[in-house]
Amino acid sequence: MEWRDEGIILGTRRHGETSVIAEIFTREHGRHMGLVRGGRSRRLQPVLQPGNSLSVVWRARLDEHLGTWAIEPLDARAASLLEARHRLYAFQTLACHLRLFPERDPHPDIHRQIGRFLESLAGGPEEVAALLARLELTLLADLGHGLDLSECAGGGPSDDLAFVSPKSGRAVSRQAGAPYSERMLPLPAFLLGRSMFSGDDIVDAARLTGHFLNRDLYAPRGLSMAPERDRLFALISRVGN
Repeated sequence: MEWRDEGIILGTRRHGETSVIAEIFTREHGRHMGLVRGGRSRRLQPVLQPGNSLSVVWRARLDEHLGTWAIEPLDARAASLLEARHRLYAFQTLACHLRLFPERDPHPDIHRQIGRFLESLAGGPEEVAALLARLELTLLADLGHGLDLSECAGGGPSDDLAFVSPKSGRAVSRQAGAPYSERMLPLPAFLLGRSMFSGDDIVDAARLTGHFLNRDLYAPRGLSMAPERDRLFALISRVGN
């Protein structure tokens, strides 16, 4: 068997003396593993850094086999991720989220959105963190746990949504949610595309998406989110003070 695709390196692990097993999120074949022979060589090590985009060929005798990768670099962005903590934290968080997707399950739309997200990492900490929060909403929806932010669950106006129920994941208007505000999760307007964002908005967005990511995806699998996620949003808190 053989197929060609494009993908983003999520990580590698050593295999034998000279090779690595590379985990790549591909456009048409999803999150996929494969062996890179000689992957620890001076020529291939820089190519196989997390965050880089590659042109790949996967070959195996049978579909269920691990298979091997033949790789060519497309976008060597790994070095730029190391230049700023917020970029590195954002990518490490994203890579952790992508490991929630079943192996070999294609998600071409998610791959495209990830590509756009990675192109936007040149921004500052607040911009990158805001983009990550928006992307987390998309990942929740694609994994079957999307939030309903289209209308007020309590019958209030849909143009003044301000909260999300931590139980149902449905939006609630400011008026309808006011009596229960202490039990609600704040819904920053920028997640609805209705305003710009502040540092406090980004922290609220992180709390919102983090609640549902943990409750619906990580905890049921006995997993924890990447600690880099907390580090990224802690940077935003310090910037705002």
